[in-house]
Amino acid sequence: MARYTGPMHKLCRREGIPLCDSPKCPARGKRKYPPGQHGPTKGYPRGQSIYSKQLRAKQRVKRLYGMLENQFRRFFEMAKQLKGNTGENLLKLLESRLDNAVYRVGLADTRRQARQLVTHAHIMINGKKINVPSYIIKAEDLITVAPRAVKTKYFDERLAVVGKKDRPAWLAWDDTKKVAKVVSEPDIRDLIESLAPKMIVELYSK
Repeated sequence: MARYTGPMHKLCRREGIPLCDSPKCPARGKRKYPPGQHGPTKGYPRGQSIYSKQLRAKQRVKRLYGMLENQFRRFFEMAKQLKGNTGENLLKLLESRLDNAVYRVGLADTRRQARQLVTHAHIMINGKKINVPSYIIKAEDLITVAPRAVKTKYFDERLAVVGKKDRPAWLAWDDTKKVAKVVSEPDIRDLIESLAPKMIVELYSK
């Protein structure tokens, strides 16, 4: 499946939120306007219509989780089948992706890096290798590093510091056993305001 492999900072500026963890991310600095030769005030006005705002909300979430349209739409359809608020269900599903969980736990610095770790079969769920980044984790699942991967320089260094990293309350880390546990479903309350899932639902409902 094709993936965007260009500069992430360009996307960060376009969406106005950090899509990477770099301290140099332009979305954290002064240039919080989309890239382009005209700067923030010249040229055509951006994002004025309701449709454009809805589209921007969808693109922002798609790019945050590193997904293409077909896969993102599939997750939306899955969210519609669940009980409750479709927009909130969508965010919970996206947060429950294995690549996102690997990133949230602290085994990777970015979701893009986490996706590579998963596709290279470096990550195990309940003792079984899983190489599908979109795999949906659930409460009580255990996330570990594959035995062969543990011996690599990357994981030797990473596992020594991952216990010191911040992570959401729905994920727990046992620094002695080097195991992450999914404690509960993802808490998406802090994401709702910045990601505006309601706009995505409105866009796909047209």
